[in-house]
Amino acid sequence: MNKRSTFSFAARIKSFNYAFAGIAVLIKSQHNARIHLLATILVIGCGLFFQIDSVEWCLAILAILAVLVSEALNTAIEFLCNAASPTPHPLIKKSKDVAAGAVLISAIGAIIIGLIIFLPYFKAHLSQALN
Repeated sequence: MNKRSTFSFAARIKSFNYAFAGIAVLIKSQHNARIHLLATILVIGCGLFFQIDSVEWCLAILAILAVLVSEALNTAIEFLCNAASPTPHPLIKKSKDVAAGAVLISAIGAIIIGLIIFLPYFKAHLSQALN
């Protein structure tokens, strides 16, 4: 018989603790995650400085999230692969390479979105400064 568990705020709060612990592991253990975090701070700073509109904020936030989520999933895949096969295996290598490729794809997309959003602001700011 399938017994349903009752809703518990304590259990929900505990699940947030697991999530925050995972984010901490990501930031502490992955150099690229720290680089992405620095880029995030830079993008937020530029967005505030140039006062980008709400649509641009949404696009910038989606790009940031795509990169951070893909980095987190890549890290989880790497940890799982290392636990499943501590010795080198060609399929594990392919799995890790594909996951790393996903991060690269999302980072390139985020850069393109950032250029589309911020290049006009930089051009206008530079033009105004030169006049």
